[in-house]
Amino acid sequence: MRSEAPKSKNITWHFGKVTRDDRAKMKGHKGVTLWLTGLSGSGKSTISRALEEALSGRGVHTYVLDGDNIRHHLNRDLGFTPADRTENIRRIGEVARLMTDAGLVVITAFISPYRADRERARSIQKPGDFLEVHLDVDVATCESRDPKGLYARARSGEIQNFTGISAPYEAPEAPEIRLSTGEMTPEVCAEQVIAYLEAEGYLG
Repeated sequence: MRSEAPKSKNITWHFGKVTRDDRAKMKGHKGVTLWLTGLSGSGKSTISRALEEALSGRGVHTYVLDGDNIRHHLNRDLGFTPADRTENIRRIGEVARLMTDAGLVVITAFISPYRADRERARSIQKPGDFLEVHLDVDVATCESRDPKGLYARARSGEIQNFTGISAPYEAPEAPEIRLSTGEMTPEVCAEQVIAYLEAEGYLG
């Protein structure tokens, strides 16, 4: 595991004069990270886009960090070994923290299969700034969708370290939000997340 301490020495964190409360007042809502986690095919990308559209329609400043998109640029040097998966989530956790501090509702769409990695992403944020959203659906349902043909390639051995087939997925034990994506449409899932945000005071 990589060290948590920065390599650079003699560095100081600089605080700005614009506070989180200032940003919330300007935007009319609080910043928060919605951490969507689930198997490939569980609906992370689809639901994140439905949620982004619904929130934007309400005037909420939001942004989606999608697993495939991030690996095209920021994390293009990482593969799918356990060590690379951990580093992938570490970097995303840091980006999500900064964007949350800027006052955005950040929606992350990553398999993020390891509990320890998700807990580390939570631990670097302030209490209440990280909401885990589990897209709860079984492997068989995800495999029946197989939007990219990945499960078939994983079962044939063409893809190694594939979550749910040749690599583990550690489901959240106590997520803030649990969505049964095998039974609900993406729009209904988005509505449930928004209802939670309203009830907990994140949205003005």
